[in-house]
Amino acid sequence: MDGLPQNFILDYAELDERQRTLKTSIDCVGIALHTGQRVTLTFRPASPGHGIVFRRTDLGLDIPARFDRVTDTRLATVLSHENDPTLRVSTVEHVMAALSGCGIDNAIVELDGPEPPILDGSAAPFVFLIDCAGVVEQPAPRRMIDVRRAIRVTDGDAFAELRPAHPGVRGLDLAISIDFPDRAIGRQALSLRLTPASFRQDLSRARTFVLAKEVEQVRAAGLGRGGSLDNAVVVDQNEVLNPSGLRMADEFVRHKMLDAVGDLGLAGATLRGRFIAHRAGHALNNRLLHALFDDAASWDAIAAEPLAA
Repeated sequence: MDGLPQNFILDYAELDERQRTLKTSIDCVGIALHTGQRVTLTFRPASPGHGIVFRRTDLGLDIPARFDRVTDTRLATVLSHENDPTLRVSTVEHVMAALSGCGIDNAIVELDGPEPPILDGSAAPFVFLIDCAGVVEQPAPRRMIDVRRAIRVTDGDAFAELRPAHPGVRGLDLAISIDFPDRAIGRQALSLRLTPASFRQDLSRARTFVLAKEVEQVRAAGLGRGGSLDNAVVVDQNEVLNPSGLRMADEFVRHKMLDAVGDLGLAGATLRGRFIAHRAGHALNNRLLHALFDDAASWDAIAAEPLAA
Protein backbone atom coordinates (compact mmCIF):
# COMPACT_ATOMS: atom_id res chain seq x y z
CA MET A 1 0.00 0.00 0.00
CA ASP A 2 2.82 2.40 -0.83
CA GLY A 3 1.74 6.02 -0.65
CA LEU A 4 -1.04 5.43 1.89
CA PRO A 5 -1.05 5.67 5.68
CA GLN A 6 0.21 2.52 7.36
CA ASN A 7 -3.23 1.87 8.89
CA PHE A 8 -4.93 2.05 5.49
CA ILE A 9 -7.07 -1.14 5.45
CA LEU A 10 -9.31 -1.72 2.45
CA ASP A 11 -12.99 -2.51 2.70
CA TYR A 12 -14.78 -3.37 -0.53
CA ALA A 13 -17.71 -1.35 -1.81
CA GLU A 14 -19.76 -1.29 -4.96
CA LEU A 15 -17.51 1.12 -6.87
CA ASP A 16 -16.76 0.49 -10.53
CA GLU A 17 -13.88 2.89 -11.16
CA ARG A 18 -10.51 1.52 -12.16
CA GLN A 19 -7.13 3.05 -11.48
CA ARG A 20 -5.62 5.17 -14.25
CA THR A 21 -2.15 5.99 -15.52
CA LEU A 22 -0.62 7.58 -18.61
CA LYS A 23 -0.42 5.76 -21.92
CA THR A 24 3.09 6.97 -22.61
CA SER A 25 5.81 9.24 -21.27
CA ILE A 26 5.95 12.95 -22.09
CA ASP A 27 8.22 15.81 -21.01
CA CYS A 28 8.62 19.56 -20.91
CA VAL A 29 11.31 22.09 -19.99
CA GLY A 30 10.90 25.35 -18.11
CA ILE A 31 12.05 27.66 -15.34
CA ALA A 32 11.28 26.83 -11.70
CA LEU A 33 9.37 29.51 -9.79
CA HIS A 34 11.40 29.71 -6.60
CA THR A 35 14.89 28.50 -7.57
CA GLY A 36 14.91 30.05 -11.05
CA GLN A 37 16.63 26.93 -12.40
CA ARG A 38 15.94 25.42 -15.81
CA VAL A 39 14.28 22.04 -15.15
CA THR A 40 13.10 19.13 -17.29
CA LEU A 41 9.96 17.37 -16.10
CA THR A 42 8.87 13.98 -17.45
CA PHE A 43 5.58 12.24 -16.74
CA ARG A 44 5.92 8.43 -16.92
CA PRO A 45 3.32 5.66 -16.56
CA ALA A 46 3.34 3.58 -13.38
CA SER A 47 1.87 0.24 -12.38
CA PRO A 48 -1.39 -0.22 -10.40
CA GLY A 49 -1.02 0.65 -6.74
CA HIS A 50 2.16 2.63 -7.34
CA GLY A 51 0.65 6.02 -6.59
CA ILE A 52 2.30 9.30 -7.55
CA VAL A 53 6.05 9.46 -6.95
CA PHE A 54 8.47 12.33 -7.66
CA ARG A 55 11.83 11.09 -8.92
CA ARG A 56 14.88 13.36 -8.61
CA THR A 57 17.01 12.00 -11.45
CA ASP A 58 19.84 14.36 -10.51
CA LEU A 59 20.00 12.78 -7.04
CA GLY A 60 18.88 9.23 -7.85
CA LEU A 61 16.03 9.12 -5.33
CA ASP A 62 12.25 8.84 -5.16
CA ILE A 63 9.91 10.85 -2.94
CA PRO A 64 6.29 9.65 -2.66
CA ALA A 65 3.64 12.32 -3.13
CA ARG A 66 2.18 11.97 0.34
CA PHE A 67 0.95 14.36 3.02
CA ASP A 68 3.29 12.95 5.66
CA ARG A 69 6.31 13.81 3.49
CA VAL A 70 5.47 17.53 3.50
CA THR A 71 8.19 19.47 5.34
CA ASP A 72 7.53 23.08 4.27
CA THR A 73 4.41 25.03 3.26
CA ARG A 74 5.93 28.50 2.95
CA LEU A 75 4.58 29.82 -0.38
CA ALA A 76 4.58 26.26 -1.77
CA THR A 77 4.12 22.63 -0.80
CA VAL A 78 7.48 20.91 -0.33
CA LEU A 79 8.09 17.15 -0.07
CA SER A 80 11.22 15.65 1.48
CA HIS A 81 12.92 12.27 1.50
CA GLU A 82 12.10 10.29 4.64
CA ASN A 83 15.76 9.93 5.65
CA ASP A 84 16.98 13.44 4.85
CA PRO A 85 14.72 16.54 4.88
CA THR A 86 17.28 18.46 2.82
CA LEU A 87 16.57 16.19 -0.17
CA ARG A 88 13.41 17.82 -1.46
CA VAL A 89 10.98 18.50 -4.24
CA SER A 90 9.43 21.94 -3.95
CA THR A 91 6.26 23.51 -5.39
CA VAL A 92 4.51 20.25 -6.21
CA GLU A 93 0.95 21.61 -5.89
CA HIS A 94 0.30 22.48 -9.57
CA VAL A 95 1.61 19.12 -10.80
CA MET A 96 -0.42 17.31 -8.15
CA ALA A 97 -3.52 19.34 -9.01
CA ALA A 98 -3.22 18.37 -12.67
CA LEU A 99 -2.72 14.67 -11.89
CA SER A 100 -5.49 14.56 -9.28
CA GLY A 101 -7.84 16.73 -11.31
CA CYS A 102 -7.40 14.53 -14.37
CA GLY A 103 -7.98 11.35 -12.35
CA ILE A 104 -4.44 9.93 -12.58
CA ASP A 105 -3.77 7.44 -9.78
CA ASN A 106 -0.32 6.17 -10.75
CA ALA A 107 2.57 8.09 -12.29
CA ILE A 108 6.26 8.86 -11.95
CA VAL A 109 7.15 12.55 -12.13
CA GLU A 110 10.82 12.80 -13.07
CA LEU A 111 12.74 16.03 -12.41
CA ASP A 112 16.39 16.86 -12.99
CA GLY A 113 16.22 19.61 -10.38
CA PRO A 114 14.59 20.50 -7.06
CA GLU A 115 11.34 21.95 -8.38
CA PRO A 116 8.96 21.51 -11.34
CA PRO A 117 8.92 24.24 -13.97
CA ILE A 118 6.29 26.88 -13.25
CA LEU A 119 5.40 27.30 -16.97
CA ASP A 120 2.48 29.79 -17.09
CA GLY A 121 1.73 29.63 -13.35
CA SER A 122 -1.32 27.41 -13.69
CA ALA A 123 -1.96 23.67 -14.06
CA ALA A 124 -3.12 23.97 -17.68
CA PRO A 125 0.27 23.11 -19.27
CA PHE A 126 0.47 19.94 -17.17
CA VAL A 127 -3.09 19.02 -18.17
CA PHE A 128 -2.04 19.54 -21.80
CA LEU A 129 0.87 17.12 -21.30
CA ILE A 130 -1.43 14.54 -19.71
CA ASP A 131 -3.91 14.85 -22.56
CA CYS A 132 -1.11 14.50 -25.13
CA ALA A 133 0.26 11.40 -23.40
CA GLY A 134 -3.22 9.90 -23.06
CA VAL A 135 -4.84 8.15 -20.12
CA VAL A 136 -5.38 4.41 -19.77
CA GLU A 137 -7.45 2.43 -17.28
CA GLN A 138 -5.69 -0.30 -15.31
CA PRO A 139 -6.95 -3.69 -14.09
CA ALA A 140 -7.18 -2.61 -10.47
CA PRO A 141 -9.90 -0.90 -8.42
CA ARG A 142 -9.51 2.76 -7.61
CA ARG A 143 -8.74 3.34 -3.94
CA MET A 144 -10.72 5.97 -2.10
CA ILE A 145 -10.70 7.58 1.34
CA ASP A 146 -14.25 8.03 2.58
CA VAL A 147 -14.63 10.90 5.08
CA ARG A 148 -16.93 9.62 7.87
CA ARG A 149 -17.15 12.63 10.19
CA ALA A 150 -16.18 16.28 10.13
CA ILE A 151 -12.57 17.27 10.80
CA ARG A 152 -11.60 20.95 11.09
CA VAL A 153 -8.34 22.87 11.58
CA THR A 154 -8.07 26.62 12.19
CA ASP A 155 -5.59 29.47 12.24
CA GLY A 156 -7.24 32.63 13.56
CA ASP A 157 -10.30 33.20 11.38
CA ALA A 158 -8.93 30.92 8.66
CA PHE A 159 -10.09 27.30 8.57
CA ALA A 160 -10.15 24.13 6.49
CA GLU A 161 -12.62 21.32 7.00
CA LEU A 162 -13.50 17.91 5.59
CA ARG A 163 -17.04 16.58 5.94
CA PRO A 164 -18.78 13.40 4.78
CA ALA A 165 -19.94 13.41 1.18
CA HIS A 166 -23.53 14.05 0.23
CA PRO A 167 -25.45 10.80 -0.42
CA GLY A 168 -24.64 9.30 -3.79
CA VAL A 169 -21.51 11.44 -4.37
CA ARG A 170 -18.39 9.38 -5.02
CA GLY A 171 -15.82 12.12 -5.26
CA LEU A 172 -14.95 15.48 -3.75
CA ASP A 173 -17.02 18.64 -3.46
CA LEU A 174 -15.11 21.84 -2.71
CA ALA A 175 -16.26 25.23 -1.37
CA ILE A 176 -13.63 27.91 -0.81
CA SER A 177 -13.71 31.59 0.07
CA ILE A 178 -10.90 34.14 0.25
CA ASP A 179 -10.77 37.67 1.62
CA PHE A 180 -7.97 40.13 0.80
CA PRO A 181 -7.81 43.85 1.65
CA ASP A 182 -6.49 44.53 -1.86
CA ARG A 183 -9.50 45.67 -3.86
CA ALA A 184 -8.29 43.90 -7.00
CA ILE A 185 -8.93 40.63 -5.15
CA GLY A 186 -11.40 41.37 -2.34
CA ARG A 187 -13.71 38.62 -1.17
CA GLN A 188 -14.38 35.76 -3.57
CA ALA A 189 -16.08 32.38 -3.17
CA LEU A 190 -16.42 29.29 -5.33
CA SER A 191 -18.12 25.90 -5.03
CA LEU A 192 -17.34 23.00 -7.35
CA ARG A 193 -17.79 19.26 -7.71
CA LEU A 194 -14.41 17.96 -8.78
CA THR A 195 -14.35 15.91 -11.98
CA PRO A 196 -11.79 15.79 -14.79
CA ALA A 197 -14.13 17.94 -16.89
CA SER A 198 -14.74 20.55 -14.18
CA PHE A 199 -11.04 20.70 -13.33
CA ARG A 200 -10.07 21.33 -16.94
CA GLN A 201 -12.79 23.88 -17.56
CA ASP A 202 -13.06 25.73 -14.25
CA LEU A 203 -9.72 25.46 -12.42
CA SER A 204 -6.76 24.41 -14.56
CA ARG A 205 -6.10 27.81 -16.18
CA ALA A 206 -6.13 29.84 -12.95
CA ARG A 207 -2.65 31.22 -12.28
CA THR A 208 -0.74 31.68 -9.06
CA PHE A 209 -0.72 35.23 -7.72
CA VAL A 210 1.35 37.46 -5.47
CA LEU A 211 0.97 40.90 -3.91
CA ALA A 212 3.41 43.46 -5.30
CA LYS A 213 4.32 44.61 -1.78
CA GLU A 214 5.46 41.06 -0.93
CA VAL A 215 7.67 40.44 -3.97
CA GLU A 216 10.84 41.87 -2.42
CA GLN A 217 10.22 39.97 0.83
CA VAL A 218 9.85 36.74 -1.13
CA ARG A 219 13.07 37.32 -3.05
CA ALA A 220 14.92 38.36 0.11
CA ALA A 221 14.01 34.93 1.50
CA GLY A 222 15.68 33.32 -1.52
CA LEU A 223 12.38 32.45 -3.21
CA GLY A 224 10.55 33.63 -6.32
CA ARG A 225 13.73 33.85 -8.40
CA GLY A 226 11.95 32.56 -11.50
CA GLY A 227 8.80 34.59 -11.03
CA SER A 228 7.61 37.11 -13.63
CA LEU A 229 4.45 38.55 -15.14
CA ASP A 230 4.60 35.59 -17.55
CA ASN A 231 3.95 33.04 -14.79
CA ALA A 232 2.16 34.87 -11.97
CA VAL A 233 -0.57 37.43 -11.49
CA VAL A 234 0.84 40.43 -9.60
CA VAL A 235 -1.58 42.61 -7.63
CA ASP A 236 -0.81 46.13 -6.45
CA GLN A 237 -3.76 47.05 -4.19
CA ASN A 238 -6.46 48.06 -6.69
CA GLU A 239 -4.63 47.02 -9.83
CA VAL A 240 -3.57 43.85 -11.64
CA LEU A 241 -0.15 44.61 -13.11
CA ASN A 242 -0.19 41.96 -15.84
CA PRO A 243 -0.75 43.70 -19.20
CA SER A 244 -3.15 40.95 -20.32
CA GLY A 245 -5.20 41.19 -17.11
CA LEU A 246 -7.03 38.22 -15.61
CA ARG A 247 -8.15 35.06 -17.35
CA MET A 248 -11.41 35.13 -15.39
CA ALA A 249 -12.84 37.66 -12.94
CA ASP A 250 -12.46 35.32 -9.96
CA GLU A 251 -9.13 33.81 -11.01
CA PHE A 252 -7.76 34.26 -7.48
CA VAL A 253 -10.22 31.97 -5.69
CA ARG A 254 -10.05 29.51 -8.58
CA HIS A 255 -6.30 29.26 -8.11
CA LYS A 256 -6.73 28.77 -4.36
CA MET A 257 -9.06 25.87 -5.16
CA LEU A 258 -6.54 24.51 -7.68
CA ASP A 259 -3.89 24.56 -4.95
CA ALA A 260 -6.26 22.76 -2.58
CA VAL A 261 -6.86 20.02 -5.16
CA GLY A 262 -3.10 19.54 -5.39
CA ASP A 263 -2.56 19.56 -1.63
CA LEU A 264 -5.45 17.15 -1.00
CA GLY A 265 -4.07 14.90 -3.72
CA LEU A 266 -1.32 14.07 -1.23
CA ALA A 267 -3.83 11.98 0.74
CA GLY A 268 -2.56 8.98 -1.24
CA ALA A 269 -5.94 8.09 -2.71
CA THR A 270 -9.04 9.83 -4.00
CA LEU A 271 -10.99 11.63 -1.27
CA ARG A 272 -14.73 11.12 -1.05
CA GLY A 273 -16.23 13.97 0.94
CA ARG A 274 -16.67 17.75 1.11
CA PHE A 275 -13.84 20.23 1.55
CA ILE A 276 -14.81 23.64 2.94
CA ALA A 277 -12.25 26.37 3.58
CA HIS A 278 -11.92 30.08 4.26
CA ARG A 279 -8.60 31.90 3.79
CA ALA A 280 -6.79 28.56 3.85
CA GLY A 281 -3.47 27.79 2.21
CA HIS A 282 -0.91 25.02 1.93
CA ALA A 283 -0.24 24.86 5.68
CA LEU A 284 -3.89 24.41 6.70
CA ASN A 285 -4.53 21.99 3.85
CA ASN A 286 -1.68 19.79 5.07
CA ARG A 287 -2.69 20.10 8.72
CA LEU A 288 -6.18 18.97 7.71
CA LEU A 289 -4.90 15.73 6.19
CA HIS A 290 -2.81 15.04 9.27
CA ALA A 291 -5.87 15.64 11.47
CA LEU A 292 -7.98 13.35 9.31
CA PHE A 293 -5.57 10.41 9.42
CA ASP A 294 -4.79 10.94 13.10
CA ASP A 295 -8.47 10.24 13.86
CA ALA A 296 -9.18 6.66 12.79
CA ALA A 297 -12.93 7.13 13.30
CA SER A 298 -13.09 9.98 10.79
CA TRP A 299 -12.31 7.98 7.66
CA ASP A 300 -12.56 4.59 5.97
CA ALA A 301 -10.67 3.17 3.02
CA ILE A 302 -12.84 1.78 0.26
CA ALA A 303 -12.20 0.26 -3.15
CA ALA A 304 -14.05 -1.57 -5.88
CA GLU A 305 -14.28 -5.34 -5.99
CA PRO A 306 -11.14 -6.88 -7.54
CA LEU A 307 -11.27 -6.64 -11.31
CA ALA A 308 -10.25 -9.32 -13.76
CA ALA A 309 -7.03 -8.64 -15.65
